[in-house]
Amino acid sequence: MSLVGKKFPNIAVDAISEMGDNLKINIFEEATKNNKKVLLFWYPKDFTFVCPTELHAFQAALPEFEKRNTIVIGASCDTNEVHFAWLNTPKNNGGIEGVTYPILADTNRNLSNILGILDIEETGYSEETDSIIIEGSNVTYRATYLIDETGKIFHESVNDMPLGRNVNEYLRMVDAYTHIQEKGEVCPANWEAGKEAMSADRKSTAEYLSLN
Repeated sequence: MSLVGKKFPNIAVDAISEMGDNLKINIFEEATKNNKKVLLFWYPKDFTFVCPTELHAFQAALPEFEKRNTIVIGASCDTNEVHFAWLNTPKNNGGIEGVTYPILADTNRNLSNILGILDIEETGYSEETDSIIIEGSNVTYRATYLIDETGKIFHESVNDMPLGRNVNEYLRMVDAYTHIQEKGEVCPANWEAGKEAMSADRKSTAEYLSLN
């Protein structure tokens, strides 16, 4: 079920800083208390293959997100200890050394379960062991959330495991939403910062289409 237009879950999750400090981060409060937008991106596992390319790509774009009053936070279900080991592994060995934004460690799956982004094919009950059996990896897909200054989700997307994200698209989405906030206009297909937007009425749409 889509969460767009709803408030982000108001719960705290374990996290780690680049320096190895153990943190508790509440994404909703990061947005509302700091009056900032938040980009939260989930990835499946530390020490894997597509994942480090994404973490470095978000790091490279960090100054652009900061210009847009946007906090970047990574997340997976790995522990803080595994995160820190990966943070101390050089890029030329598949690591994420140099990443400076915090990373959530949702080891109990509380937040990822609420968001519905875990790779669970099905659950069943085993009478023999009197327990619930999960089919699937029970790690997260490549889910991305953009949250505004009120804690509302204004964008969400979920990629399957092999599909890396285009970081520039999230910068574009932040630009578009900020334009809407500031100008009260709507943004047409392929809109980018500096391009013409539209009023939300039939006349403006017709004028736009006639020129594009």
